[in-house]
Amino acid sequence: MRPYELMVIVSGALDENTAHGWIKQVTKSVTSVGGSVHGTPDWWGRRRLAYPIKKQNDGYYAVFNLVAEGGALDEVERTLRLSDDVLRHKVLRLPDHEAKRRGMLPAGSAK
Repeated sequence: MRPYELMVIVSGALDENTAHGWIKQVTKSVTSVGGSVHGTPDWWGRRRLAYPIKKQNDGYYAVFNLVAEGGALDEVERTLRLSDDVLRHKVLRLPDHEAKRRGMLPAGSAK
């Protein structure tokens, strides 16, 4: 299992309850491919974008700490890429020392 960080920016045109629904949807997508969300997703709320994306100036930000097998998140990324509500997303493979610091890996497993 590998540690990942996923940031999702959902359209600011949505109401906050609908945007919060994306947290449940992403969590469900990750668990359906055999991964898990570590801890509670970090909800940043509605923020001004640095530049317009899809003619929108605001978006709801959420950051997830994930643990999944290599390549397992491909389908999750595809779903996010095809969604009209998701303005941007980014999946990063966390270095072992950072994953250990966040409590995502056992203490003795980092190199």
